[in-house]
Amino acid sequence: MPQRLKLAVLAGAIAISVVACATTTSPTGRTQYVGGVSQEQLNELGAQAFNEVKQQKRQSTDARQVRYVQCVVSTITRQLPPNWQGGWESAVFVDPEPNAFALPGGKVGVYTGIFTVARDQDQLSAVIAHEIGHVVSRHHDERITRQMGAQGAVQLVGALLGSRYGEGAGNAAMQGGSVLAQTGFLLPGSREQESEADIVGQQLMAQAGFDPRGAIALWQNMIAATNGQRPPQWLSTHPNPESRIRELQQRAASLMPVFEQARAAGRRPACG
Repeated sequence: MPQRLKLAVLAGAIAISVVACATTTSPTGRTQYVGGVSQEQLNELGAQAFNEVKQQKRQSTDARQVRYVQCVVSTITRQLPPNWQGGWESAVFVDPEPNAFALPGGKVGVYTGIFTVARDQDQLSAVIAHEIGHVVSRHHDERITRQMGAQGAVQLVGALLGSRYGEGAGNAAMQGGSVLAQTGFLLPGSREQESEADIVGQQLMAQAGFDPRGAIALWQNMIAATNGQRPPQWLSTHPNPESRIRELQQRAASLMPVFEQARAAGRRPACG
């Protein structure tokens, strides 16, 4: 089936499923509206979006970097509930932006620029656990469901890109059939979602045996790397950096017993 037709069929299925939207509770206890798409459809969209990034960006040929990221991803995902654990795939993309993302369907992408600020395995685990936190917190589902409710399922295709970059870009997305454009998967989440991913991610890294204080050092490095300039897109909707670091410090202190228990149980990552 041609790609455009396949996406059109998928968009139609999504439009029909909007009636099944439901209210649920997020990992931090807030109310979420999800279910605009089924998990199967969401996973398919995630896989297609991941393939788009692979087509657009060159992948690293540095075997050490690739193994390093795979190790961190597998160590973290082993701490997820059983229904979230299987089939995670990662890729390292050659791009100087200090960026990373995770998608439904178990896809993780890391840009080589992240290694300039994530300087050890604990700091890299903070990045990856945060991104995986978005997936397991159903933030992609929540964003698509909210978009459907705001603009109607018929306008889903191109709506997210159009709202961010203008009508011309939205029309181009509709014509080009870009999953990234249609779903906004790689655009920053809301501050509420970003804060929630911080909480979930820091918990995950501690359970996996990574030092939760690594998240503090990571964001200190991120702030220093901006050198007073406009922060990278990855930071654009995140909470105030100083407030964020204070929150990470407070959580790290409370998570030290979790980290110590993980180490005592033999979870001692040696990724890099």
